[in-house]
Amino acid sequence: MVFDFLRRGKGEAVASVETKASATGPLVAHVSSGRVAWTPRDTVSLTKQAFTGNPVGFRAVKLIAEAASALPLVLQDTATRYADHPVLRLLTKPNPAQGRAELFEALYGQLLLSGDGYLEAVAGEAGLPFELHVLRSDRMSVVPGADGWPVAYEYAVGARKLRFDVTGPVSPVCHIKNFHPQDDHYGLSPLQSAAQAVDVHNSASRWSKGLLDNAARPSGAIVWKGVDGQSNLTTEQYERLVAEVEANHQGARNAGRPMLLEGGLDWKPMGFSPSDMEFQKTKESAAREIAVAFGVPPMLLGIPGEATYANYAEAHRAFYRLTVLPLATRVTASVGRWLSDFVGEEVELKPDLDQVPALATERDAQWARVATADFLTQAEKRRMLGLPALAEDGAGD
Repeated sequence: MVFDFLRRGKGEAVASVETKASATGPLVAHVSSGRVAWTPRDTVSLTKQAFTGNPVGFRAVKLIAEAASALPLVLQDTATRYADHPVLRLLTKPNPAQGRAELFEALYGQLLLSGDGYLEAVAGEAGLPFELHVLRSDRMSVVPGADGWPVAYEYAVGARKLRFDVTGPVSPVCHIKNFHPQDDHYGLSPLQSAAQAVDVHNSASRWSKGLLDNAARPSGAIVWKGVDGQSNLTTEQYERLVAEVEANHQGARNAGRPMLLEGGLDWKPMGFSPSDMEFQKTKESAAREIAVAFGVPPMLLGIPGEATYANYAEAHRAFYRLTVLPLATRVTASVGRWLSDFVGEEVELKPDLDQVPALATERDAQWARVATADFLTQAEKRRMLGLPALAEDGAGD
């Protein structure tokens, strides 16, 4: 904040306050015209199709959210790694209905399904919040101000709306979002990238079910050739033929049952067979695309195909290293910075890599390399391992 002293009238000094802000902020506000910027996708529909209605999407989200929420967390500042701290106690029991793992699993799930995660702080008497709650992202909307930055969040349930004012020194809402190249206020969900693959996979499943319901045969037509000068079936003959087909040749229980066609009737298939369509390969390819969008090795989801990794253990390490840890590190850092504003001190919240079984081999090798590096001081070694400095680390180091 810079104070410029201007003179007006007869030499009267007036203090003018200049606030630093992003140069592009007014452009964003001009486009939004100060109104609510609604999310450019239907989160509810995507969630129904790709999570509750698709086993690959469901398992991918659950696998990431459960693995990330189960990571042990450490809280530290530049001098101390805390074993007990008000922030740790709050996260251990954030609200009466959830523990730390349940809270973070819901937060990661919302972030994966919609691209946005919201945490609400229930204000206490002083200092830290009394409780923390994860808010549904499909009910939340951002209200941008004149400078383009959010001034409030609106949570809508039916016709009722609750407004969170975030113009104060500490925001009651922590908004975590994925990178979105075309949206200033909302994140991009992996479901957006995987939407076409989800449609293909779901359509293949529905086609398979329909095929089973129709005796596991592709669609076709019964053609009447006409006999004894009769060009068309009578109404009675037509209704009898339809009833016999529905009763004796449709449904899984009638699969493989031979069809007896009387004189003048002939069967003409009108579709591709499953082998002609390479049905199973198409479905497996769509499943792999969904897994790739979420960053889960297909091997961990039981999807057959090319073995990208030499074994299951290697795929498991890659899953943690490339997907779980980057997500957990980013989310916990945002939550730590947000809670730091409440406690009035700068603390860092991050996953404890030393307690991740999947990374034990890599971590042991790193500790061994650092420990045997004689050219490093103790302070440098601790920094390389992500540990806070010790008070006895003197100037000689």
